[in-house]
Amino acid sequence: MARKRAIISACLLGEDCRYDGKIKKVNKVVQTFKEYEIIPFCPEASLFGTPRERISIVNIDGVNQIISDETFKDVTPLLKKEIYGFMENNRNIDAIVLKSKSPSCGIGTTPILDVNKEVAFYGNGIAASIFKEHYNCKIEDEIAIESSRCT
Repeated sequence: MARKRAIISACLLGEDCRYDGKIKKVNKVVQTFKEYEIIPFCPEASLFGTPRERISIVNIDGVNQIISDETFKDVTPLLKKEIYGFMENNRNIDAIVLKSKSPSCGIGTTPILDVNKEVAFYGNGIAASIFKEHYNCKIEDEIAIESSRCT
């Protein structure tokens, strides 16, 4: 019988891939999925390195775009290409755990800014949105895993 497969945000696994270079390992995530084949995921690090300029989701005329905070570069097309390429190589997924509040990975917790860089509402990161459209499995964040009673 084949092992179940889980995509997990690489930062939650303890990989040094966050924009600020800090580690955000969540032991309960690692423990919960110890029987799974783990597929680390971070579209930002592979494109922009670590540490890197922070990015944000900015809603411009009703369309969410990923904009770099300092240089104001629209990196949406780069991230989409990276995410779709990742998905092409990672099919048949049983679970996905993503980093909350992330412009790539947040699930309902990511600040969506208006053109004045003020929080307009909270929504999904770009990868979370794409994954929800294309994967037929449970997608949650580390907050859900940490608050669950079962391991």
